[in-house]
Amino acid sequence: MPEARSKARPSQPTAHDLQRPGIAAALLLAVVTALGLNTVVSAPALREAAEAELARIIADEDRDVCGQFGLRPGTTSFAACSRELANVRQKQSDRDQAAAAGIL
Repeated sequence: MPEARSKARPSQPTAHDLQRPGIAAALLLAVVTALGLNTVVSAPALREAAEAELARIIADEDRDVCGQFGLRPGTTSFAACSRELANVRQKQSDRDQAAAAGIL
């Protein structure tokens, strides 16, 4: 007697199964959007903090270098030394930019 075999049919995706990838994609998009908005909102504060840190580093360098020559902060000699260091930094920056552009 032949045995009755049931053929296993591949299960058909239900509407619930089809919604899962859409929900996952929407959640991923929401997270990426939130992170992007956070970056845009916090960028000015981060830039301001970086500029303040750079100003502090430059002031420390000026104090160290000019101090090596016996110039104290708040004096006209110190101010002149600080201006000259700013000129040296600017010239070095110009050389670096020229080298990066392939001019040097």
